[in-house]
Amino acid sequence: MAAVHIELTKGDFMSDYQIVTDATCDMNKDILDAHQLDVIPMNVTFNDGRTFLHYPDFRNFKAKDFYDELRKGNLTHSTQITPATYLEFFTPILKAGKDILYICFSSGLSNTYDSSLMAVQQLQEQFPERRIVSIDSLCACGGEGVFAVKAAMNKEEGMDLETNAKWLNENKLKLAHYFTVGDLFYLHKGGRVSAATAIVGSALSIKPMLIVDEAGKLVMLGTAHGRKASLRKLVTQTQKTIVDSENQILFISHTDCLEDAEAVKRMVQENIPCRDVVITTVGPVVGTHTGPSHVCLFSFGTGRRPH
Repeated sequence: MAAVHIELTKGDFMSDYQIVTDATCDMNKDILDAHQLDVIPMNVTFNDGRTFLHYPDFRNFKAKDFYDELRKGNLTHSTQITPATYLEFFTPILKAGKDILYICFSSGLSNTYDSSLMAVQQLQEQFPERRIVSIDSLCACGGEGVFAVKAAMNKEEGMDLETNAKWLNENKLKLAHYFTVGDLFYLHKGGRVSAATAIVGSALSIKPMLIVDEAGKLVMLGTAHGRKASLRKLVTQTQKTIVDSENQILFISHTDCLEDAEAVKRMVQENIPCRDVVITTVGPVVGTHTGPSHVCLFSFGTGRRPH
């Protein structure tokens, strides 16, 4: 596989298309800004009726406050992006004379991608001179963010929209997501894992090890005995799939468990030669479905799972 480089610096933005992703990207705002990535905010609603839009800067609900609410038992649900929202967000970009490359949340976890295609079809009729491409990333959480940053880097290096879209479709299954959670209650509640998987993953001292698979769905890869062992396993599994690690910046996402994310960062630095390790915070949209204590490690390699 060709080297995959992720940079955090601002590049040369001369292309005539805008890259857009959404709030499930869970990427730090400074990185999004550095690469001029537009992000569609998404709605989160508490079961008591409170609702807010989540933006990458957490302007409406701070991360710690949100996860403290979950710990108190105040459950939430998220709402997928509607075709109307896509129309509202994309139209000004098209009117400004730019094409659009949209990096979407995995179709294996949401119907958002289908909504984007409905909007694209309508907008293509309204703006026949413009090019609009929606990419099903088959990624989740910070993986979607890493994928969007890579799309931005491709653009900065001179790729046109069609070439960039082709590269993304050809390489998205090389982006591995290894993650663990405190328990599987939230994933089961949201229909992301089965009852049987949740029971196994919630057993005393047994911690689940999960991946986002080739269909963009969450599947359990195995288990570990205890939290520390599950965090170590993120690194050992990454070692089995990562390639060209020396030229990569690895990303770790977490849901209000910074100490655990920092522990994984130290393990990565001790065991995987790489350019840097960056920690990002998972927002309420994804956090609704994973709960507190979710940690995920992302890297490009041979595939989504160890051989």
